[in-house]
Amino acid sequence: MGLSFGYGPATEKQKAISMIRAAFERGVTFFDTAEAYGSYTNEELVGEALEPVRGKVVIATKFGFENGMPAQGTNSKPERIRAGAEAALKRLRSDVIDLFYHHRVDPNVPIEEVAVTVRDLIQEGKVKHFGMSEAGAATIRRAHAVQPVTALQSEYSLWWREPEEEILPTLEKLGIGFVPFSPLGKDS
Repeated sequence: MGLSFGYGPATEKQKAISMIRAAFERGVTFFDTAEAYGSYTNEELVGEALEPVRGKVVIATKFGFENGMPAQGTNSKPERIRAGAEAALKRLRSDVIDLFYHHRVDPNVPIEEVAVTVRDLIQEGKVKHFGMSEAGAATIRRAHAVQPVTALQSEYSLWWREPEEEILPTLEKLGIGFVPFSPLGKDS
């Protein structure tokens, strides 16, 4: 995310590509992006950087904002999820999304509908695994009942321990992985 936006100006494209490739050469094999990270630009960057080693890495991306822009609000309607997946595949220069996270829960779309749509994308071979981000325990359980959730991504650090209360026990019970973001804390 930080290569495209969020923590100061975007990194120059070739320098960012070199950084991603250097990370791979040093053993990093899991790369996380989102349509919302610079409104599609981070997915394009990750796709270009990892294209030569695509079969050796796991790429996660996220969907769920209108036009890939958090400021425009959530949109997790099935047609938006499908369009987002198709566009992400092109930007990532890939034939499959390894882990497709629901970036934020959309209060206007039942989570079961989201899970069914991702399940269909998995059955079509466009997505390998379903993930969620910043979802509550009850929502995770409801989604997991429809389509198994592989991983939940949420903030977790020395300063933000809330996931320990209900989220981590729920994930452990359901066999869902946990991917923390901002593990060293973040500016709020």
